[in-house]
Amino acid sequence: MILATQFKEGSMFINENNQMVEVLTVQHHRKSQARAVVRVKLRGVESGTIIETSYRPEDKFKDVMVEKRPKTYVYSDADMAYFMDDATFEQVGLPKEKLKAMLPYMTENMAVEGVYLNDQFFTIQLPANLVMTVTETVPGVRGDTVSNVMKDAKVNTGLSVKVPMFINEGDQIRVDTRTGTYVERVSK
Repeated sequence: MILATQFKEGSMFINENNQMVEVLTVQHHRKSQARAVVRVKLRGVESGTIIETSYRPEDKFKDVMVEKRPKTYVYSDADMAYFMDDATFEQVGLPKEKLKAMLPYMTENMAVEGVYLNDQFFTIQLPANLVMTVTETVPGVRGDTVSNVMKDAKVNTGLSVKVPMFINEGDQIRVDTRTGTYVERVSK
């Protein structure tokens, strides 16, 4: 059993109401006279839905043991995405429905972590940050750099990201895959 105060962001899976969920974010809150709470953002592994909830620090959960193996995203067709095991070179597929939140970040030949439950390929985990190339954006206007103004930009996978005004087409940026937000510009 694991306590709510022992949750770790990313790469941790728990059993919540007989449903396996991945812990995405954890925040510990304590206000003056109120009792402490642990606020978490969870993603249902089977459904892909995001759940935001809070627990008391003494709440206990079953820790789910998972195995992770390196995989490479190879290609996808109408309703399946295919991954190659880096050790055995075996190709296995997952339904796109299960990966819908991760698809906008994936490019061919991308390294991912395959998550196995009971020796069955269950889902994947993306790296926390990815470098992507901006393919479409409006040019920044001189003088708009005084405040923290953001503009829309489309990256090479088709994902739309809010970026600062100084980002131009062709720039490489780092994007957080957990939140879908801009992190920094990457020098070439």
